[in-house]
Amino acid sequence: MKQTNFPILVGASQYTQTKKVKNRLDPLSLMEKTGNMVIKNSTNKPIREYIDAIFMININSWSYKDAPSELAKRLNLNLKKKVYLPDGGNTPQMLINRAANAIYKNKFKAVLVIGAEAAYSLLLSKKGNKELDWPKRRTPDYMEGEIWDGINDFENKYKFKFPPYTYAVFETAVRASLEHTLEEHEKHMGKLFQHFSEVAANHPYSWSQNAYNANQIISPTTKNRKICHPYMKLMCSNMFVDQSAAVLLTQESLAEKLAIPKENWVYLMGTADFKNIHEITQRPALHTSPACREGSRIALEQAGLKLSDIDAFDLYSCFPSIVEIMMEEIGISESDSRNLTLTGGLPYFGGPWSNYSLHAIATAVDLIHKNPHFTIMVVANGGYNSKQSFGIYGKRPPKIPFNELDLKPIQKRILNNKLDPPLKIANGILTVEGYTIIFNRNQEPKEGIVIGKLDTGRRTLAFIKENQEKLEILAKQELVNKKLRVRYNEKLECNIILFD
Repeated sequence: MKQTNFPILVGASQYTQTKKVKNRLDPLSLMEKTGNMVIKNSTNKPIREYIDAIFMININSWSYKDAPSELAKRLNLNLKKKVYLPDGGNTPQMLINRAANAIYKNKFKAVLVIGAEAAYSLLLSKKGNKELDWPKRRTPDYMEGEIWDGINDFENKYKFKFPPYTYAVFETAVRASLEHTLEEHEKHMGKLFQHFSEVAANHPYSWSQNAYNANQIISPTTKNRKICHPYMKLMCSNMFVDQSAAVLLTQESLAEKLAIPKENWVYLMGTADFKNIHEITQRPALHTSPACREGSRIALEQAGLKLSDIDAFDLYSCFPSIVEIMMEEIGISESDSRNLTLTGGLPYFGGPWSNYSLHAIATAVDLIHKNPHFTIMVVANGGYNSKQSFGIYGKRPPKIPFNELDLKPIQKRILNNKLDPPLKIANGILTVEGYTIIFNRNQEPKEGIVIGKLDTGRRTLAFIKENQEKLEILAKQELVNKKLRVRYNEKLECNIILFD
C-alpha cells in the first residue's frame, strides 16, 4: 500500500514592512498578512478549514496574552493545537520538524508555521517618542518548554550574554584553528560576508538592498563602527527589522484531495535537532559544534543523500564564526561554489530575532518551485552555538521515514563530554583559548574578555582592564594560545588579566 501521509510543504509567504510605511503593523498583524497570503497561495480549494494547528515562533519585539489563538481568530481557523515556545534561532526549523513528524503520525491535517517581528517600528517609536497604535502589551498566558537563558551566572558576569561578544570570542578561536593571521582572517571574513551581502541585495524581501564589498565590510567607518574585536557592525546580525514569514504543511493525501499540483509539493527529506553542551565554559572546544556535525550527518542519512547532492545551503549567519563553524562541521570547503545563504543572512537580509530561519525555509520552498531539481539544506542555530536544527528540502520523500532514527544516544554522547565547572576565583597562568576587545560607540576600546585554561586544566574567565592605548595594541595582536597572568581582584570581585 502506498504511503500517503508523508508531510509536504505546499506554500510559503514572506512580507517585509519597509522603512517607508507610515502606518506600521504590529507583529500579530504582520502574521495575519503572511498567514492569509500562504493560505491563498497554496491552493484554489478551501485548505483553511483543514488547518488544525498553529506552530508560532516566539515574538521578541512585542507580547500578547495568547498570540496563536488571536491569530487563529483573525484567520478563521479551528485549532486542535497551538504551540508557542521560548525564543531561539533554531525554533523555525525545529517546529517544522515537529509539525512534519506530527503530520506523519496523522495528529494534524495541516499546520501553519508562522512568525514575525517589528523591532524597527519599536525603535522608530522610541526615537521619535511616539506611541504606536498597537494592542496593549500582555504577558503571554502560556509558553511551552522551559525559558532558557543560554548561559550561566558566571558567564553572564563576564558579559557573555551579549551575542556579539560571545561570537567574537568564538571567532578568535576559529581564527587560531584555521592558523590565520589577524590580517588573513579579516580578509577571510570580508570575502565570506561579501557573498552574503550580494545575495541579500537581490532578495525581494531583504531589509537591506545594499551590496557591500569585502573591504567595506572589514573597514571601520562612522557607519560601520567597531563593535568588538574582530567584528565591525556589518558583520553583526541586524535585529531592527519588520519581517514576517509563514509556511504551510500538510500530507500527500490531503494535497491530492485538494488538487494541489505536485509541482508545488516540497518534501522535508531529512531532519535533525541536537544541542551542544549548555555552558560555554564547559565545552571541550570553542570552535566546534558536535550538534552540527551529527545533525548534518543524520539529516543526510534520513534523506538518503551525500553532501555533494545538496545544491544550496542556508547556514545561520548571525556572525561569521557560526558560519565558519558550520562549514567545518558539515564538510563545506572555503572553495565550494555552492551558495551558503538563500536570503543574504542576518546582517543584510535581516535578523528578525528567532524567526530568521523561517525566511530561509520560505525562500527554499520558492526556489524549489522554480528549480524542481534543487535539494537544499537549512541549518538553524539557537543561543550561543547551543542548539542546531536541520532540514533538507527537495522533491521526494525521505529515504528513512520519520521516527525510525533513535537520536537519543547521539545526544547523550554529545552532552557527556562536558568539562568540569570553571574556576570562579582564579590565580595563576592562563592559556588563552578565545578573547575579544570591546569598543564603545566612539570606537574607543573599553575592556577585554578572555576565556582560557589554567595550568591545572580548569577553565576560567577574566577581564582585561587596561588603558585605551594598551587595549588598542592588544586588539592588533593574536592572544589565542598566549600564556597570561590572571589574578582575582577582591575589590572588583572578578578575575583580571595582568600585564607586565
